[in-house]
This record gives sequence, structure tokens and C-alpha cells, in this order.
Amino acid sequence: MTIVSNDPSWRAMINSNSYWMVAAGAVVVYDWVLTIGQEIELIWRQRWSLMTVLYLVIRYIGPPFSVVHILQYMPAVSLTDVGCNIMNYTINGTNVVVAAMLGVIMIARLHAMYQRSKNMLIFLVIIFLAVNIACGVIMAIALKDIVAEELILSGTYTCNYGYEADVQLLASIVWILNTVWEVLALCLSVWIAVKHFRDLRRLGPSTGLTIRDCFRVLIKSHVLYFASFVCVSCFELGYLYLQLSRPGSIGVLILGALQVFLSVQMFVLGPRLILSVREYHAKLVAGSDAEISMTSIVFQERVHVSTNSTV
Repeated sequence: MTIVSNDPSWRAMINSNSYWMVAAGAVVVYDWVLTIGQEIELIWRQRWSLMTVLYLVIRYIGPPFSVVHILQYMPAVSLTDVGCNIMNYTINGTNVVVAAMLGVIMIARLHAMYQRSKNMLIFLVIIFLAVNIACGVIMAIALKDIVAEELILSGTYTCNYGYEADVQLLASIVWILNTVWEVLALCLSVWIAVKHFRDLRRLGPSTGLTIRDCFRVLIKSHVLYFASFVCVSCFELGYLYLQLSRPGSIGVLILGALQVFLSVQMFVLGPRLILSVREYHAKLVAGSDAEISMTSIVFQERVHVSTNSTV
């Protein structure tokens, strides 16, 4: 379906969307520039593992994701209904896949914090699979009810999307399920951290300090990630509410802010869940003259360093 309009309000809203998308992409690229040195040292030069692959996929899928977002609302790019549909499927599919990858990273962190407990691992995997399978099915149903439209404004082309059935309701269910998973992960992290801090009172000052610092790194990165997820969820639910009640310029501003925070959560703070732990472990090894064994308390993946320690 093609919509032709010369309404200037449409152009203002589309230009605003384009600016927000460019800002989101700039944040992702800027963070990559800031951390490229750490990435080369702690990721590329270390022994490869599942966490290495997850880090690289999430990190380097960010810029193409931002480009696709920008092309959707860039008037200079002519897109047909088919092109708009492909971009919409790509964006939403990427959201689901990256969310699943971040969930795997979170499971690995929690598995390590709980002393590699098999019961905890089974529990986390069951919840993770239930949430992600449900989200995938709901998202597939919702995508069928999204109609891509070619919007022509004064001779320029851009994408517009119409919603059929209860797409907003389905999207809300997806975010509610993801929120349940994130809240559960945060509560489990905080609980085990508090438990360890209490147990450390019975240990010596040197060992206790090392373990305490390790858990502080894990909790700090987790809390920052969770805070970004809360912001994304609030903007998402606010945008869906405005779409149902009174769509307009406020909804465009919320959608733009949503894209920025979503990019920060997935492509900035997501990779830092791995990078922060590796950085801490590298500093710990570099500042120690003795063999360090942190297998039971640090992110469970093997990192090749100039010592007998494995992390």
C-alpha cells in the first residue's frame, strides 16, 4: 500500500526519527572506539570460547542494525513495501536473537556465581527457554499483523507501518516476559552476592578482599545493564500506550529515546558484561606474583593469560 501526502507534520516526524536513529548509531560506534584497545587485548588475543563468539556477534551486529534503522526513515532512500517489510523483519528478528544471546551470557554469569551448581543451571535454562520460545512465537504472530506502507512525502519515499489486530498487546506481552527474566536474574545475582559477602567475614582479609572485589564487578555491570533494560521497558510501554490513546509528536520523541536506550542496552552494556569481567581478571593476574585460582567465583570461560589461572 502506498500513501501519498504533502502534510509537513509527517516530514517533521520522520526527520525527528532519522535524527534519533543516527544518535543511537553514533553511541554504538563511539563506545566501540573507546573500548577497541581492551577488545583487542581481552577478546581477540585470548583463547576463543562461546563467550568470545557472543561478544563479537553482539558488538559487531550493532552498526548494521543502526544503519537499517536509519534507512527506514531516511527520505533520500526510496523503499517499496517489500523493502520496508524486509527491514522490519530484520530489525525485530535481530532484537529477539540478541536478547537470547544476552540471556546466555547472563546464565553463564549466574552459573559461575552459584559455584557451577547443576541445579541452578537447569533452573535457569528451563526459564530461559520458556521465555525466549514464547517471545519468539509471539513476535512471529505480531509480525504477520504489521502492514508495511510506502509513504511518499513531496516526492521522497520512506517506510510507514500500520498495525492490525492486537499487535500492541502482543508486543507488551513480549516485554513483560523479558522483564520477568531480567528481574529474576537480578534478584539471583544480588542474593548470592549478599550471601557471599556475609560468608567472607569468616575468611582472611586477603582472600575476602579478592572475592569481594570480584562480586562487586559482577554486580556493578549487572545493575547497569538492568537499569538500561528498565529504561527501555518504560519507553516501550509508554510508546505503546500513546499509540493506543493519542498518537502524535510525543510518541515520536518516546520512540526515538527508546531506540537510543535499546542500542545502549544491547550493543554497549551487553558486551560490557563480558568485557568488564575479563578486564578485572587481567588486572588481578597482572598485579599478582602467585598463581591465582578463581574458577569458582569468576565468569566460567577459559581465558589464556600468562599464568596457570583459568577463568
